[in-house]
This record gives sequence, structure tokens and C-alpha cells, in this order.
Amino acid sequence: MKKLIPLVAIVLLPSCMKEELPAPRAPRGDARSTQLCLGTGYANQLWYDLASGTVVSENPRGDWDLAFESAPDGWRVLLNGSRLMTVWPLGSASLAQPHDTTGLGALRRVDAASLHPDSLAFGDWRGGNASFIVDLGLSASGEFLGLRKLRLVGVSATAFQLEHASLDGSGLASVTVPKDPQRAFTSWSFTQGVRPIEPPIGSWDLCFTQYTHRFEVFSLDYLVNGVLSAGTTRVARVTGRDFAGITAADTLDFPLRAERNAIGYDWKVYSFETSSYSIVPGLAYIVRDGDGYLYKMRFVEFYGPQGQTGCPLFETVPL
Repeated sequence: MKKLIPLVAIVLLPSCMKEELPAPRAPRGDARSTQLCLGTGYANQLWYDLASGTVVSENPRGDWDLAFESAPDGWRVLLNGSRLMTVWPLGSASLAQPHDTTGLGALRRVDAASLHPDSLAFGDWRGGNASFIVDLGLSASGEFLGLRKLRLVGVSATAFQLEHASLDGSGLASVTVPKDPQRAFTSWSFTQGVRPIEPPIGSWDLCFTQYTHRFEVFSLDYLVNGVLSAGTTRVARVTGRDFAGITAADTLDFPLRAERNAIGYDWKVYSFETSSYSIVPGLAYIVRDGDGYLYKMRFVEFYGPQGQTGCPLFETVPL
């Protein structure tokens, strides 16, 4: 089967509330068409800046395992959702003891793609001396990457403390992961340590990547291909408007949202009859970047020049 599958900010115009400042207008410019390809097996993550219309960084999506929130008061720990990573909680169990996943199936967790703090696989682990079994997920070629045990020991303004081991308790190691203040999240690998994955704050707006989405109606966690937003990016999903006529005022009817998956994957649909993807008609977005500039955006195609999937073609226009 192919891989298809409230913070609300309203932009106020000068004629609305005089005591509020309007969102800055983007520099004048024409529509920009951009096509980005994720590679065979959707192997790469592409970090895109709206203002320059460029990919500021690119990495194989398997190059990291966990991401640690870098703000001084940050405590969230994220899984690499592009690999379908999951965890099972073990309570306060010792990592030196052998464990397996027998009987833990119902406790299996993934991160919500929205990144709501109450919907993360590790949850609010602080103060619980929490241990977990971590499923490292799948490689770009579909290879199972194995299991590790992890204990989240503590967090300060500058670093996270953790321990990890093999399932049989061997190889127990204590690790300090320093927070990188230049990045919203510090990426880390069990085998390679800290990895410079997510670009610096303010340098990117959208990440084109495969990621884990939970289909609640089926209780199914599945890899989809789409777009995730930076923490400084806000997105409004606009329907029923002609793209040419979309203006900043449309954010009054379609409020800007902060969820990481506000653009997400469902701007395309898969037909089992034709075995192909098509773009959802009449769907567009208004995106506000970290500097407050507005752009309207729509997807045009999901196939590349050689007919390969994972090559979204999209159009952006400054507002």
C-alpha cells in the first residue's frame, strides 16, 4: 500500500482595531513555484524558508532518534516520527534488568503530529524517574532498526540527563545532552550523539518530510508524506476561495493555527482505482513566517519530472 495517507492568531488589518499593529506585508514579488523531492523511499527531510524560497538544510530522515526541547524551560522529548518510532513505558524499572515488550502492546505510544504537550509518547516524564522501551522504527528501505531502553533522568536550563541500555540490560550508559540554544530542538542519536539536524530558529518555516500520523478511527499509526511547521510558523487552512483572490483578510474567517501539522499530508488523496495521487482542489493555505510576513500557498502536484512520488510542487505568493 502506498504511503498516503488553541493557539489562534488573527491578522488584523489597519481598518480593524487601531490599537493593534497590522501584520507586516511581505516584500512585493510574483508567484513562486517550487518543487522539492524527498528522494527514493522518501529518504530525506527538507527544511524550507519561505522568504528566500530555498531549502536551508537537508538530511537523511534516519540520521537522528530523539529531539530534546532546547529552551531553558523546555522539557519535551520527541521521537523521530519519520521512522514510525514508538515507546512502551516501564515505570521506574531498572535498565540493568532484562526486559521485553511482552504484554505491553496496549501501552504502546507515538507522538501526536500536532506536538500538543499532552499527546507526546514520553508524556510529562519529569519527576517520575521514568523508563521506556524505545522502538527505533524503520529505515527508508523498510528495515526494522531494533529496540533500546531509555531512562529520562532529569532536565535543567542547559541539558538533559538520560540513561540507555540494550533490552538485556547490557551496555548501560549515562549521557548528558546539552541544549542547543540556537535550535528549538536538539537532535540526538543513540549511536552518534548530538546531531545538527533542525536548522537554527528563524532560518526555516516548513519541513517537507515523512512523519507518523495516527488514524484514530482505525487505531492505526501510519507514515504519511507532508509538511510540518516550525514553532514560529502559523498556518490557516483556506477552503472555498479562489486562490487568486485570497488576501490577508481571509484569516478573519480562517484563523491562523500553531499546530505543527497544520498543513500536514491531506492536501493530496490517493485513488485505489487509478493507483495514483491527486491534489485536493480548492484547498490553499495562508502561512505566517517567524518574522510575521504572510504568504498564500497551494499545492499543484505530488509527482516529479520522472513520475516519481514525493516531489511536491507548490506555489507561494507574498501577501
